Amino acid sequence: MTELGPVAWPPPAPIRTERLVLREPEARDRAAVIELFTSPEVGTYIGGPRQRDEFERAVPEEPKRRPGLFVVDLDGAMIGIVTFDRRDPKHPVHVCPGTSEVELGYMFLPQAWGHGYAAEACAAALDWCAGALPGEPVVLTTQTANERSMRLAAKLGFTEVQRYEDWGAEQWFGVWSPASLSD
Repeated sequence: MTELGPVAWPPPAPIRTERLVLREPEARDRAAVIELFTSPEVGTYIGGPRQRDEFERAVPEEPKRRPGLFVVDLDGAMIGIVTFDRRDPKHPVHVCPGTSEVELGYMFLPQAWGHGYAAEACAAALDWCAGALPGEPVVLTTQTANERSMRLAAKLGFTEVQRYEDWGAEQWFGVWSPASLSD
């Protein structure tokens, strides 16, 4: 991962929404992290789940902190993650070729699906990103077969840039810009 740039990390305080807290990972999140990355349902559109025994050995007791990684907390328990990473400038699909745009990612435990938590968490994270990296567009890629993710992208205000084939599936690539929301 390329660093996000001139971003104060971690944010001075966790991000709070009506129901959720976006915060840095903590040791108490380890079991949920393992469940998230080894879940067959979660892995459906991201290349499949990780092997549980191998992943348990690989995940440290103390979480690694990195700029752009938010744990999504509901009532004191981790239900998912929201991430911001820099897209590899060599990737063939960009809004501005040869650059490293900020890319939004998210994963939620299946029991958190269907309650609007992903929309709430991602909207709050995008607001944070707009303040931390003013004027920078945020990109998102998802498989077109992932109907939930496609609906979330639309709800968050991402607009389609293009579709392309990768990882044996059609991918949707979109962009969100805080400037376009105020127009």
